[in-house]
Amino acid sequence: MACASSLDLPNSLSHRLKLSKPSQSRKPSSVSFPTASLNGSAGSQINGSSEFPKINGSHKTPRINGSKPINGSGFINGSSLPHLNGFDGINHDVGLRVAFQGSFGAYSEFAAKTAYPDCITLPRRSFADALAAVESGKADRAVLPVESTMEGTELRNYDLLLRHDLCIVQEINLFVHYCLLAMPGVRQTQLRRVISHPMALAHCGRALAQLGLDREPVEDTAGAVEMLRANHLLDTAAIASPRAASLYGLDVLAQGLQDESWNVTRFLLLSKSPAKKVFKNSKTSMVIAHRGGSMMVVLKVLSAFSSRNINLKKLEVINSSGAGQAPVMILDVRGRGSLRAFPQVLYVDCEGSIEDPVVKEAIEEIERFSVFVRLLGCYTADTNVYDLQ
Repeated sequence: MACASSLDLPNSLSHRLKLSKPSQSRKPSSVSFPTASLNGSAGSQINGSSEFPKINGSHKTPRINGSKPINGSGFINGSSLPHLNGFDGINHDVGLRVAFQGSFGAYSEFAAKTAYPDCITLPRRSFADALAAVESGKADRAVLPVESTMEGTELRNYDLLLRHDLCIVQEINLFVHYCLLAMPGVRQTQLRRVISHPMALAHCGRALAQLGLDREPVEDTAGAVEMLRANHLLDTAAIASPRAASLYGLDVLAQGLQDESWNVTRFLLLSKSPAKKVFKNSKTSMVIAHRGGSMMVVLKVLSAFSSRNINLKKLEVINSSGAGQAPVMILDVRGRGSLRAFPQVLYVDCEGSIEDPVVKEAIEEIERFSVFVRLLGCYTADTNVYDLQ
């Protein structure tokens, strides 16, 4: 298993995601969610409050990083986000096919719909299948979760990205709000087990321990809801989003189950072709491979950017050179299209476009002392955090 370590950068994701003052409270327009506390009293939150919704200790819907919450009349609960539809004011996502892992109602599908409100979403069994759909032409984009504030970097999905000839064209930061869902009319006292994705079960460990339910992992959160509905399970609950409850017609017995109230996942949108237009606030992602002398390479990479006043958004070191550890496999898209093995790699996100001469100079300098450099994409940095409620 590869070992990962991240440098604590001033502008890294964990420092950017800060909750600002909440906006006026509101309720979802499409469905009214009932709630119950852990002790079974009707009409109260998991923490005992009766108001809805509650995020990060607030009973009101937050404005996150100054962006408007998604709340009302068009797509995922509806708000208009014109900057996601194209920089020329034209909606380019009508009919766009986006593959995602899981069933309808999965968080990955919501990320796709946030990025491309009018897209056609295509469920796939695995993340690898979603990427393969783009490569085969069956989809135009794939959505891939790569890191979260609770789990850090999802190395397996970064490994998938490196093994495929796809480009990052957009990023979406999504607030993940876990709810306890059950069949209509089922009470908490009737439940014996809970099903969901293993990560969702882990994220809600303290609440589930208090509930005293047996935990059973399944492939994804929306798949758990689909299983619950299809089999009419009356002794089983699922952990998923409030929008999944609306989609499948289930009751919400409790909200805010996650152990940490601030739970944000970063998703990448992938395409066979690079982003056509990248304006200001651009970000460039790359992977740098080397053999031996990890700290020296890190210092040289830092120097290449800092000497040109280029800010880094991410710098993560992967070291798999230990005994029994598998090397990182990277597709050489500029060579023969073969997979190459490297014991140590760096994931780097920097401010600026690859069309910027200063950024080009930095990359050229890095190529002179590293074994291999591959650009993963240049896209507009989106620091907003989108809320699905």
